[in-house]
Amino acid sequence: MKYFKEIALYIGLPLMFIAMMAFSNTNHKTMIENIQKDSHDKGFAVVELFTSEGCWSCPPADELIAKLQKGNNNQQLYIMAFHVDYWDHQGWKDRFSQADFTERQKQYASWLRLNNIYTPQLIVNGRTEMVGSEEGAVLGAISAALQETNAQPLSLKAAQANSELTISYSGAVPNKKARILVALVQKNASSQVNAGENAGKQLTHVQIVRRLQQQELKEEGEVTLSLPDDFRKNGWEVIAFVQHKNTGAITQAAKLVW
Repeated sequence: MKYFKEIALYIGLPLMFIAMMAFSNTNHKTMIENIQKDSHDKGFAVVELFTSEGCWSCPPADELIAKLQKGNNNQQLYIMAFHVDYWDHQGWKDRFSQADFTERQKQYASWLRLNNIYTPQLIVNGRTEMVGSEEGAVLGAISAALQETNAQPLSLKAAQANSELTISYSGAVPNKKARILVALVQKNASSQVNAGENAGKQLTHVQIVRRLQQQELKEEGEVTLSLPDDFRKNGWEVIAFVQHKNTGAITQAAKLVW
């Protein structure tokens, strides 16, 4: 009898684990569907992923934000992927990486009182950080942000002249301790990685920040971005948001999609 109980235990544990994983996957799928629904009467979620093509643990985080972005109908969900440059010395230079994005992540470490920076790191509304591949934590933080009181919306307009894009904004809540930040975002791209920790992999990316400009906040104003050589209106968007200088908290956001 003891022998059969032990067999049942060895068989039962894997089955229990499989059942738990299936439940978790179903639950996460439901959470993603709820996040993607139109939610004009709710809060907003500015999602910043710090990632790199040179980091072996980053692709799952990239895949997670791709699942959120695909089929998204929620205009209050703002996703941005910042490719940092401190992995570039590992034998593969991420073509989307910028030193300014590494500095932004360091600023978050100061705001959030963290001892170090890492990838993949994901931050929601400038207030909550977590490992970007931890699906339950990420979806929970985004869901919580979307349930908060909706902020006064920003209004955006764009005008292109040669190699520059000027974003006009209005409706900002005046605050001397805040800045307006504007990101130019490429919605999709892929790379064949030939060296470093992801050597041999074809990596796909979404919501890649290509330019980020910031300036002092006014109730209304303009921010000008230089355009990359490969910029085409289709497949790009602009995300603007208001961020507190001392805490990093994001209080307003808006986007323009072509």
